[in-house]
Amino acid sequence: MIFHKVSWIRSHRHKFCPTLRTMALEWYRPVNYVPCFIQKYFRIFKQSFRKIPVIVETNELGKMNQSVESLATSIGCKIDRKLHTINAFSTKVNAKTLELLAQNNNVKKIWYDREVKTLLDVASPTVGSTPLWNNNITGKDVVVVVMDTGIYEHPDLSGRIIAFKDFVNQKSHPYDDNGHGTHVAGDIAANGSQSNGNYRGPAPEAQLIGVKVLNKIGSGSLSVVIEGLQWCIDNKESLSIRVINMSLGAETTMPYSEDPVCMAVANAWEAGIVVCAAAGNSGPQNNTINSPGIHPSVITVGALDDRNTVSLEDDSVADFSSRGPTIDGFEKPDIIAPGTDIISLRSPNSMLDKQNKQARIDEWYTSLSGTSMATPVCSGVIAQILQVNPSLTPDQVKELLIHTANPLEDVDANSQGAGIINVKNAIGLSKNSITIH
Repeated sequence: MIFHKVSWIRSHRHKFCPTLRTMALEWYRPVNYVPCFIQKYFRIFKQSFRKIPVIVETNELGKMNQSVESLATSIGCKIDRKLHTINAFSTKVNAKTLELLAQNNNVKKIWYDREVKTLLDVASPTVGSTPLWNNNITGKDVVVVVMDTGIYEHPDLSGRIIAFKDFVNQKSHPYDDNGHGTHVAGDIAANGSQSNGNYRGPAPEAQLIGVKVLNKIGSGSLSVVIEGLQWCIDNKESLSIRVINMSLGAETTMPYSEDPVCMAVANAWEAGIVVCAAAGNSGPQNNTINSPGIHPSVITVGALDDRNTVSLEDDSVADFSSRGPTIDGFEKPDIIAPGTDIISLRSPNSMLDKQNKQARIDEWYTSLSGTSMATPVCSGVIAQILQVNPSLTPDQVKELLIHTANPLEDVDANSQGAGIINVKNAIGLSKNSITIH
């Protein structure tokens, strides 16, 4: 590697996330098994034609404006997505374009636009939702966003998918070519119409919005997720959005204060939207909480293995559930909910449906495990709470859940957080007082 040629990377390293810095240096490394006399040409080829997707944060205040477009044009990069909620845009860069961005005083930070992936028989009784249905506490009219692979128009959700936004294929009608998002939607709000009421989510009368940010194989990019969050913030009032469910995540590579998705979820939280994020499925090792679950404000949900029983006596934290502390040293997850062998809605002919035929229960339902399933159970419980007390702020909702949870004995906080969700106690406390000490 010719060190003077990479001096721009070193001098501007504070602007790069660790992954991007490593990838940029790869442009200049010699290619194995290539003769020395043609290394130069290989290097020029890589630097010119190998492009890296990035997110560029600017020093501009407020929403994206013409000056940012002018910045991109002057440097010679095309804006793929405007991400005004974090004063950023996404683009693809070669070595020269990245160098120009790094040297520009209006550029604050540059991240690699890395990949994000997807991470109810006894679930609702375990968290205490079932008895509340008799009192009509069903999450009625509370709007929950399912930020995922889409939502199939399942009979259990009939008439309750009130909006759909597709950032992957730009379709206007609800669909789910992967199947993950449909299962998640059912974990929140299935009404059991096709199972004689057996498989219902905690909030069987909640309203849903599908925001498709993950593709057919269940993956996407940070920039698309941020754009989805931005859309939720922009449409919060017009669509009465109260909760965002994020059963997705990416490997943690930097502190939450420097993570672009964490910055976006913080803005959603501050806008008055409760954000539930999956802890991840990299347990039982410590320090495995995914982004954006590392953010201290959002409700990070781990998975409980309820042994397919309503009793809590035989429950334990699922082995796969990611453990804290976070990269910043915070205790996470915040709470746990059932996440093993959860029976919920099937999206026929989707990728998951075809790949996991053995998981099918019948024509309408399928079984999956993961913190992806635990997180929407928590979102459904929150819909029940907000139905009873719509005035609660996101911080108050989180405090209610934490202060009323049922902790498992001899299990540390970085495995279970405060313990198992107890919606009955949370609602009881929310009725009496929203000030918790």
